Amino acid sequence: MRVVLVSMPWAIFNRPSIQLSVLQAYLRGQSGDITVETRHPYLEAAQRIGQRTYQLISENNWAGEALYSSLLFPERRDQARAVFRQTLGRKIVRSLPDFDVIAAQLDSQLDDWLERQDFSTCSLAGFSICFSQLPGSILAAGRLKKRYPRLPILMGGSTCAPAIGASLLKVFPVIDFIITGEGERPLHNLCRYLAGDKPHPGPNVLQRHNGTPTDGKDAKEYPDNNEIPDLNTLPLPDFDDYFAELQQTGLPVFPTLPLEFSRGCWWNKCAFCNLNLQWCGYRCKKSERILRELRHLQNRYHCLDFTFTDNVLPPREADRFFSALQKDGHDLRFFGEIRVLKNRQAYVLYQKGGLHTVQIGIESFSNTLLQRLNKGTRALDNIAAMKFATAAGIKLEGNLILEFPGSTQEQVDETMRVLDFVLPFPPLQAAGFFLGHGCPVWGRPRDYGVEAILQHPYNRKLYPAAVLSQLVMLIKYGRGDRKYQERLWRPVRKKMRAWAEFHQRRENACRPPLSYRDGGDFIIIRQERPGGPALQHRLRGLSRKIYLACDQPIAIKELLHTCNSITEEKLSAFLAGLEQKRLLFRDQDGCLALAVRQPAA
Repeated sequence: MRVVLVSMPWAIFNRPSIQLSVLQAYLRGQSGDITVETRHPYLEAAQRIGQRTYQLISENNWAGEALYSSLLFPERRDQARAVFRQTLGRKIVRSLPDFDVIAAQLDSQLDDWLERQDFSTCSLAGFSICFSQLPGSILAAGRLKKRYPRLPILMGGSTCAPAIGASLLKVFPVIDFIITGEGERPLHNLCRYLAGDKPHPGPNVLQRHNGTPTDGKDAKEYPDNNEIPDLNTLPLPDFDDYFAELQQTGLPVFPTLPLEFSRGCWWNKCAFCNLNLQWCGYRCKKSERILRELRHLQNRYHCLDFTFTDNVLPPREADRFFSALQKDGHDLRFFGEIRVLKNRQAYVLYQKGGLHTVQIGIESFSNTLLQRLNKGTRALDNIAAMKFATAAGIKLEGNLILEFPGSTQEQVDETMRVLDFVLPFPPLQAAGFFLGHGCPVWGRPRDYGVEAILQHPYNRKLYPAAVLSQLVMLIKYGRGDRKYQERLWRPVRKKMRAWAEFHQRRENACRPPLSYRDGGDFIIIRQERPGGPALQHRLRGLSRKIYLACDQPIAIKELLHTCNSITEEKLSAFLAGLEQKRLLFRDQDGCLALAVRQPAA
């Protein structure tokens, strides 16, 4: 058998597809008679439209889908153009070529790419579909099918969760098979089925038989959970095809290589999240295995930049991984997503091990909203995480979820208050709530004040009504108090813009806006302010001791015990003074000093 696996735009062009590489390595390891090739046409797309244009569009899911939707459904061109402009914003749109020019470039690039591919001996063509890849993949599959009418077409990936995948199979006749979950075992079983070795492809594979979609649920030979129980048994990923294509395009790119530490999310309770529909549970690799994988990729492809694809890094194994790396002296850089770590030293450990950029699941600064989101953290914990990352020298990324259904004025007020205290830390992105298929809000809409679940307005513009009415889409629209929420959260958006502007205008970005230097029995705190000169604060003796005791979140009762020479009344007055100056944050029964120690020059 010859299998060709394809990843369409808008995959990140300076990164090979971890999905294709792992599937390729797995199939090769399972069957010596299966030839597996991977294709990354998004590289040629980036070359054709320009790297900057590609990157800006790939960072906006709707804009990318709009371009291919206009090619897939030409009658929707005007509506697709409107979505493209609305979601990117005027400033970015003015800096890019015209929508119709980009669409024409992508159109010709796809035809040119297909013309150069030989699928005449191919037994199966598979498309990996994640965010913003659906219209482009369907378009490419349709054109491929016209050239090779008897070629079986498979689609899988995070956008092909069971209900979504079934609807795609129903609506688009160019699709012959859908894998609805983890791909390794189902794809191998499908190959054996196509080779005539099996009477059916097994579970997690939907198929079209005599023109009618079926679900394969009668396949009793396979376990219900058709996933790899131990990720440590997976073969090492193979990026050779990506690097060969990259060389052919001539793009001047030093790739960032993906690493997969785990699948799923060990927390998996957030009310807004639908990122784990394709997994039946959480699994992670051992640190020793991921270290071996890293060394293999580093030595084979001579790369030093890596990104973890995990929804969240596994804390215990990540500790061991970064602890091992801090001893080797290599200049490695990693990006990873984590939940809030409450141990300050963990951030130091991760930074020394090479964690350069981190996205922390902060989401809110309101305690009551955090409870509603089911985050399992407090506002105090989130602020401490921002401080610890900053102090450790890790670049911080994160979001604040605004306009969550049922949010109250009190929660907005809480958020507005906290924004005054987090000003010294790198600004977060404002993320308007979107309703994802399969998330807890989708499952219990009435509990969250969502009156009805509808197709998203952008999808109504990108897809013909007759098509969309039969599709289950990953992103929904919840009818309820949305307009009210937009008005309610408007001041937060405005304040977050001011937060970002403050950091953009700073002259010395290497020095934290709020930092201190320790003089032994006194400290000097330097505090930058918007629109004013920096202030200096000196704390001596007991005042210094109290402030340093608050370096990480501490309960007031514990602080009284630590500094037992001061009365509760005087301590409260002192903390209130620091709070008024925005040098310390108090919340409920705890507090946190906000200044980070200034690094040595």
